[in-house]
Amino acid sequence: MSQDITTTMGSSITEYKKGDSLWNKAWYKFKHDGMGKTGAVIVLIYLIIALGVWIGLWGGNWSDTTDDLWQGPSWQHWFGTNVIGQDVLTRVIYSTKVAFEVGFIVAVLSTALGAILGAISGFYSGSWIDSVILWLMGVLDSIPFYLFVAAVAFALKGNSFAMHIAMISTFWTLTSRVVRGEVIKLKGQEFVEAARSIGVTENKIIFKHIMPNTSHILLVQSTIAFVAAIKSEVILSFLGIGVKDGVSWGMMISESTQDVLAGHFNNFASSSIFLFILVIAFNMFSDSMQDALDPKKVS
Repeated sequence: MSQDITTTMGSSITEYKKGDSLWNKAWYKFKHDGMGKTGAVIVLIYLIIALGVWIGLWGGNWSDTTDDLWQGPSWQHWFGTNVIGQDVLTRVIYSTKVAFEVGFIVAVLSTALGAILGAISGFYSGSWIDSVILWLMGVLDSIPFYLFVAAVAFALKGNSFAMHIAMISTFWTLTSRVVRGEVIKLKGQEFVEAARSIGVTENKIIFKHIMPNTSHILLVQSTIAFVAAIKSEVILSFLGIGVKDGVSWGMMISESTQDVLAGHFNNFASSSIFLFILVIAFNMFSDSMQDALDPKKVS
């Protein structure tokens, strides 16, 4: 018969049953985290906006120009227009799709790469394999990020995925270090020893037995990479080495430098506010997930 357990953390009280899985306990904690739920709702709204652009419901005419140059907010142009008469709201909405594309691609691929190399490094800790992977992480971490991105962009000669490749090539190291530490701890557990004793190959032990037990870490790391990718894209696009085709919040901020000097803030304010709200909401969501999935806090 399972017993109810009550754990007091600060002013909040978390109740769950003994024997519940990490995921059940984490879900219970997340449901009772107001900040985390608020962040998740805001992120969901942004996701709906991005999905609407993807399926063509709105934002498709972001490049259309009108004769209404540098107009303020109105019923026709809610956020006003820019210097060539483009609707600022439409451009901001389309940029939401671009942000999610960059964030999703970089988060998934960098997390996957970090998980694989981190698991291999941790499982073979102390060997030459571990040394090579640690050396590679050290080299990549020692290169200034934006200098590395500029070098990759130059090497790929304007390839539209140069920014993504540069981010993935550097973001995986943080995930890899965290996973490596977890795998070093897990490889001494009884279930790994049992798998060895019945002749399970090392590859299967790593990828079928150990890596699934790092899924809570990977989920948190992917959300961190998602936010970092969006912020990096804005900075890189502002510098002219980010998004090549389309429009993004970073490009809008870059374009608004002349607008601001002329006393027009629609372009700058709209893109900055949309970016600020998404980053804050995703950080709230990520912090809540990190707290909920921390085994030390849900055990």
